[in-house]
Amino acid sequence: MSSELEISFILNGQARSLIVAPSAVALSVLRDDFDLTAAKKACGEGECGACTIIVDGASVCSCILYAADLDGRNVQTVEGLDAGDTLDPVQAAFIETGAVQCGYCTPGMVMQIKHLLAENPDPDEAAIRRGLEGNICRCTGYSKIIDAVKSAAITMRAG
Repeated sequence: MSSELEISFILNGQARSLIVAPSAVALSVLRDDFDLTAAKKACGEGECGACTIIVDGASVCSCILYAADLDGRNVQTVEGLDAGDTLDPVQAAFIETGAVQCGYCTPGMVMQIKHLLAENPDPDEAAIRRGLEGNICRCTGYSKIIDAVKSAAITMRAG
């Protein structure tokens, strides 16, 4: 009896299948098997948010999610946000407001904000701060990230 598992899921809008070890984590599968390297492994404990992805509409830390738990689910990574040459409003807002510093936290932060704005399209600053809890950035001091959330929210509500 094989200890490997076959999983199938939707990844950035495309059906995917592969065989994984029971101990494999989603972050490793995304990076190693699908070459989706934007999500970063930083803490490996689900504490920093650098590996945040969206699974069935919820933001999750992919470094602590077993790959087997992706089976039958809809997964979105930051690589799946753009529409050809057009950036997602959150990505564009990060650039416009100067919220990108070293860039290490940016993919996870963008995915967390996508989730936040899907849940609350018009958050006040307190809601933004609560929505970003668990996503650590050491470069910006968060003020530019908060500006990016506000800007993206306006763009998304208008469009």
